[in-house]
This record gives sequence, structure tokens and C-alpha cells, in this order.
Amino acid sequence: MSEPIVMRFHYSVAEVGQDPVENSRDGEPLTVLLGAGSIIPGLERELIGKTAGDRLSVTIPAAEAYGLHNPALIQRISKKHVPAEAHKPGATAVLQTQGGPRVVTVLKVGMSVLDVDFNHPMVGKDLSFEIDVVETRPATPEEISHGHVHGDGGVHH
Repeated sequence: MSEPIVMRFHYSVAEVGQDPVENSRDGEPLTVLLGAGSIIPGLERELIGKTAGDRLSVTIPAAEAYGLHNPALIQRISKKHVPAEAHKPGATAVLQTQGGPRVVTVLKVGMSVLDVDFNHPMVGKDLSFEIDVVETRPATPEEISHGHVHGDGGVHH
């Protein structure tokens, strides 16, 4: 990619062979600065060179999406850090961590602790995307230096 590009696109995403789990078509398109690492690497690679009006269906292998399952991200934590309604196996919760908010999946419930998985809920899954590119434009020098989109669909500061 020679020149950083801002791209707006609608998408739906599903685990391969499953129904979509997320869809932007009832709202605003996603706006990204290609090359800034704000979307999964495999999808970013597929979007390079696309322009407004392009439609694509792509499958991104797990290793190029949210990665492979990392057993080191399973931790035992006190129940007090997780809302009571999530104290059951399979439940998810958003926890505030030093690195910002993280979604965890509860694996096991003990008397005073929970075993939780900090891996992304889509880790280890091959993903299928349906993409409709709405708009592309060159990134501004400020967007490039900040590493994110400004203005419509981006950060306002």
C-alpha cells in the first residue's frame, strides 16, 4: 500500500458456516485508516486496493483474524470483579483492566472465584465477511501521524 487510505464500509461477520454475529448495515459504516492496525490483519489485507462500490465476500483464517487460543489468557479472579449476572459458565462480561476494557468469558464458577478466558470471543475461529465499500479517500497527514481517522466516522479532537 503506497498511500494510507481512509475507508468506510458496511460489513457482516460470521464464524464460517454460521449466522452473522455482527452487522453494520442498520447503522453507520465502519471507518478505518488502512495500515493502522485497527482491524484484523487478514481483513485489512483484503481491503487494500478496493474502492467505493466494491463488494466482496472473504474468509479470514483464525490466525489472520483474532489469532489462536492462548491458554495463558485463562485466569482465576475474584467474583467481586465480575457482575453477579455473569457468574455462570459461558457468560461474558466487560472488565476494566490496566490495558482498558476487555471482554472475558466465564469458564468455571467456584465459591469465591471464577475461571475466566481473556481471549477474544472470536479467537480460533475462521471468519466470513461480507463487505460493501462505501467510500475511500487519502488519509490526511494528521490522521497518518495520529494513527486513526478524524472527522466523520472517526475521532473528534
